[in-house]
Amino acid sequence: MTDGRRTLTARIVTLLLALVLWWTPPPDGLGLQAWRLFVIFAAAIGAVVVEAVPILTASVFAVAASVLTGLLQPEDAYGGFGNGTILLIVIAFLVASAVVKCGLGTRAGHWIVSRFGRSTLGLSYSIFVIDAVIAPAFPSNTARSGVLYPLAVSLAEAAGAKPDQPGRRKLGSCLMFSGTASLGVSAALWLTAMAANPLGTEMARGSGVEIGFGRWLVASSVPTLCAFVVLPLLLYRIIGPEVRNTPEAPAAARRALAALGPFSRHERIVLVVFAGMVALWASAATLGLDSTAIAFLGLGALLVTGALTLSDIAKQGDVLATFIWFAVLFTLSSQLNELGFMGFVGRRLAGALGSLASPTAGLILVAAYVLLHYLFVSQTAHLLALFGVFLDVGVKLGVNPAVLAFQLLFATNYFSPITPQGSSANLLFAGSGYLSQGDLYRLGAITTAASALIYFVIGTPWLFLVAR
Repeated sequence: MTDGRRTLTARIVTLLLALVLWWTPPPDGLGLQAWRLFVIFAAAIGAVVVEAVPILTASVFAVAASVLTGLLQPEDAYGGFGNGTILLIVIAFLVASAVVKCGLGTRAGHWIVSRFGRSTLGLSYSIFVIDAVIAPAFPSNTARSGVLYPLAVSLAEAAGAKPDQPGRRKLGSCLMFSGTASLGVSAALWLTAMAANPLGTEMARGSGVEIGFGRWLVASSVPTLCAFVVLPLLLYRIIGPEVRNTPEAPAAARRALAALGPFSRHERIVLVVFAGMVALWASAATLGLDSTAIAFLGLGALLVTGALTLSDIAKQGDVLATFIWFAVLFTLSSQLNELGFMGFVGRRLAGALGSLASPTAGLILVAAYVLLHYLFVSQTAHLLALFGVFLDVGVKLGVNPAVLAFQLLFATNYFSPITPQGSSANLLFAGSGYLSQGDLYRLGAITTAASALIYFVIGTPWLFLVAR
């Protein structure tokens, strides 16, 4: 079957399934509006997964259908376009382009290659390590992705990988998805590494589970460090970068650094602006600062100094596409939650688990919690919608509350790569050009499953030892 015929078949099947579900009565306890909005959302995601249409096309049709069918009012359907987190992603794209344009990213890439560049695997591990080190100071995965993304791009380019050149494209894919995966597990390591973590601990307190910074770190340390060891190697094996061993790369990188000479004026400007943004992002929670406003401040500084120009911004065509599709999916997911769809799923699941032994029930609860992230585009929204429901169900079924609370909290972080829209932090890497939509869903499913297995098999005994 030719690619064109396969695409047409996928489009027809997706449309027919959506129409059948549209006219299917909703399950008992769920309103028609919530059910049909779910059908639109599921059809959009399904169309992307089977590669019937690109994610931007699916999102455009989804928002049009939700308004034209009367399921959502226009002001609700378009609310995501004014969301601060989504704007932060767009600004982070532009700031990252300045890091690359001025040559600072190339310099940083050569410096890291000179120390870790004897293999692609070594570069992948360096991304995970750097992320883990800076994570406790960043309560925002999205802000942290603004630090990691230009670094990953620079590493890929320093290693000779370009999105439009097939010779080393898989090398770039490996580094890009290393950034995506590291953001999830780094956020699981530290209580302060993701905004939803402290919120989840407050919710857990209602079930009698007290979690502070130290207790979180002790509980997360063993399974998360195991994930740090396993995930880069797993991605390396699955993606199979074209170039694996580069023993000559460190010496070549040192020569390239010498050839670059001293820092240019624009490099110094971008370095100061970028460092200032990082410092403000790291202290945003303490000082009560808005992360998006910090990003706008940094962008303004780059524009006024000439380190970034309007013509540079005009070249970033993928930014607008990313902004549109993420804003749409964010809105649909939020509206599903507000209409009670997520709570309905949680209640039905609780009823189905009533006759199971508590360990089995706990395992199924966490697995279901992870899989349901296919319906969300925000980790915080997922936690707010389902964490309390799932924890309460587990406690009533006899599951150890501390162990279940930690497992659900860790899952809230490590499931972020499951889809390209599973976290706003993914979008910089998803838009890099190195990864297709199919790659993103396939690698997201594999890394999330691997993380879940690590936290189940290694994390559960460890939690019974330290968190009871």
